Amino acid sequence: MKPGDVVVGVLEGAAETKVRPAVVIASAAYLAERPDVLVGILTTRRPRHAASTDYALRDWQVAGLRAASWFRAYVLTVHRSELTAIGQLSESDWSAVRECVGRAFAR
Repeated sequence: MKPGDVVVGVLEGAAETKVRPAVVIASAAYLAERPDVLVGILTTRRPRHAASTDYALRDWQVAGLRAASWFRAYVLTVHRSELTAIGQLSESDWSAVRECVGRAFAR
């Protein structure tokens, strides 16, 4: 597993827990040192009021997703054994997701 990978697993969302896709947002160093993974969820539901930490993926098909999807900076920590990698974000989508993550966390 590496940063920018698209994964699926049983993940808790804001409204419900279900099988859903997510993006690995943990750094390579974090992934090398820990058994868990930091992910940001993906959703097919367009946010009513998109925030600066939301992003509509442009290359969702290339990432292995079945439908147009949004990244949301709703961050979860999940053991890597509970996740299955299905693809990788394009470089442009990964860059935009990293910007969203940067805006979501205090620096």
